[in-house]
Amino acid sequence: MSAREVALLVLRDVFPVEPGVEARPAQAALAYRAQRGKLDARDRRFATELSYGAIKMRRALDDALRPFLKERAKTLPSTIQELLRLAVYELRYTQPDVHATLFEWVNLAKRYGHQGLGSLVNAVLRSYLREPTPAPQRENYVDIDDYYGALYSLPTWLVRRWHARFGDATIERICREANDPAAHALVGLGKADEVLELMASRGMEASRSALARDAVLVRASESAALDLVESETLPFWMQSESSAAIVDLLDPQVGERILDCCSGRGNKALQIGVRIGPSGSLTCVDRDARKIALLQRRFEGFTRFAELPVPAIVVGDAAEPALVPPEMLFDRVLLDAPCTALGVIARHPEARWRRRPEDVERMAVLQAALLSAVSAHVKPGGRIVYAVCSTDERESSNIIDAFLADADFARVPAAQPFAAFCDTNGDLLTAPVDGRDGFFAACLERAR
Repeated sequence: MSAREVALLVLRDVFPVEPGVEARPAQAALAYRAQRGKLDARDRRFATELSYGAIKMRRALDDALRPFLKERAKTLPSTIQELLRLAVYELRYTQPDVHATLFEWVNLAKRYGHQGLGSLVNAVLRSYLREPTPAPQRENYVDIDDYYGALYSLPTWLVRRWHARFGDATIERICREANDPAAHALVGLGKADEVLELMASRGMEASRSALARDAVLVRASESAALDLVESETLPFWMQSESSAAIVDLLDPQVGERILDCCSGRGNKALQIGVRIGPSGSLTCVDRDARKIALLQRRFEGFTRFAELPVPAIVVGDAAEPALVPPEMLFDRVLLDAPCTALGVIARHPEARWRRRPEDVERMAVLQAALLSAVSAHVKPGGRIVYAVCSTDERESSNIIDAFLADADFARVPAAQPFAAFCDTNGDLLTAPVDGRDGFFAACLERAR
């Protein structure tokens, strides 16, 4: 199977039209289709570029195709529409062999459609090559947000939210970098020096993070970084830099009692575990039993590299008042709350098209309930860190402001090295630029 065909199947998986067929995440669809297609490393990279690129640039590609399809777009089979998006992406954003590109896509159109559709695809692509659709022009859009949405292939509502949050000076950069590959960080159990040495031995460029103590930034493709993680026995894993910094903000100490809510697969729990050591106590809560089981296996596996506590496991909804006994109080609590993940769309190409404005309000209700429930387990003088991979005020600052209006907690402004990444309240707020995710975290201390 060719890389182009795999990319086409990925887009069909991500944007299914058949009733009852669940949409797959792009990463899962690519992994499945590349394995089924038996792609080698080179073809997998090409399939990744085509599929991820065509998903991200979906709005721009539809605009580019509109003058050539016109009313036919309404009746074309969805597979042929996806195929045309991929073909125009390759022609517009890569450096293709034009004749080979046309030949391959036209043949795929015949295979997944019929001779007539192959002819239509050939005609559309040749027309596009003769007179490519020009780039969007500012005067054709109602405002700058709609223009940036068209130019960088983003929903206008999302651009508006970013613009309101980060201002005129940063908004175009955020939109532009949303289409760049996200940076990768390798995070380990206090083994940053070993990771750096390994990177150097592999000829891979790497550097220490200015934001997260445990993170090493790797300038490599996602597949290369994954291959490295899977092939080595050192205690590290892939994690975003902003996510890894949350444990620095929590700042757990040796021997402390820690509650980690919404623990997931345990990346932050492992960071916490190595800092509190076997004399500390770590309770991990998540509603997904499979993720919790993986967390347990990871702790068991990593005990050969570091002295770790044995985590107490609780499977269930952290918002349930009786899930953790009310008398259990902790020195520090981490709430890595479920969110819209609008800060990580560079990592998940389909996310910009899956989310809707109303999702933010829906998630904010859940986040407020979680913060109210788990904050009851912070001892007097103890601290809680609330974190989300979204920069929308309704999921971040507004949640904290509303909570503090009725709770016996106060903000603890983030200290160095976070000063350069803080908002006016002293909360951690990273814009999604420089390969970083958009992230928010606030540290709150309970009155003594």
